[in-house]
Amino acid sequence: MMRRRRRPDEPFLCQERGEVSLHFGMSALQSRMRATEPNRLVLDYTRAMMCFVLLHPRPEHVVMIGLGGGSLAKYCHAHLAHSRFTAVEINPEVIAMRGAFAVPADDQRFAVVQADGAVWIREHEQSCDVLLLDGFDSEGLPESLSSQEFYDACARALRPGGVLVSNLWAPEFRREQAIARMRAAFESGVAAMSAEQGENTIALARHAAGWPAQERLFERARELAAEHELDLQAAARRLAMALQGAPVEPDSC
Repeated sequence: MMRRRRRPDEPFLCQERGEVSLHFGMSALQSRMRATEPNRLVLDYTRAMMCFVLLHPRPEHVVMIGLGGGSLAKYCHAHLAHSRFTAVEINPEVIAMRGAFAVPADDQRFAVVQADGAVWIREHEQSCDVLLLDGFDSEGLPESLSSQEFYDACARALRPGGVLVSNLWAPEFRREQAIARMRAAFESGVAAMSAEQGENTIALARHAAGWPAQERLFERARELAAEHELDLQAAARRLAMALQGAPVEPDSC
């Protein structure tokens, strides 16, 4: 029997050496899970994105655009016990794989919504405290999730003091373009830093709030150490470097 040729944009799973990974084409790794530790953040960029807890440690509502294998969704569900989490995923084939990645069932604290993330954000103003952007297709970062209109809508979707965290896996000119658009949308400016292995850029912005002083970042890292399976001191160092020269205001979170 002839094997069916896979579509270029068709998601598929790989299982090897005790890990499960999600791909769009063999060169585009979307997510990776260790089968014996489904809530562990295996990929470095997911750990870098969680540095938002240094800015907003106990958000009421976290929204993520792009489910993937649900690494961030599972971590937040396990470690942010007082937070609601909503993942918005456009691709029903990705959602159908949630069981393979041990993504929790929907309940009062957790929901996966099938929708166009750009449309969902426009329709939900002041709906969340943290907004995680991790939406990609087989071509990389889509224009619909990196346009000026989209980032303007992201600012409106956040409550005062809210945090935008964007994973920018794209060529350098696309990363710079996205960061410039974020700066235009957020008065706070943008803190951009590389993940541990340097392949992904993580960009953060705040809505109607300034940035905490460096001392406060390290203090909060110490306060939260027992709650997270993360090296928050290292995260505080990277974030402090990214914020060098940024205006510092009292942290209201």
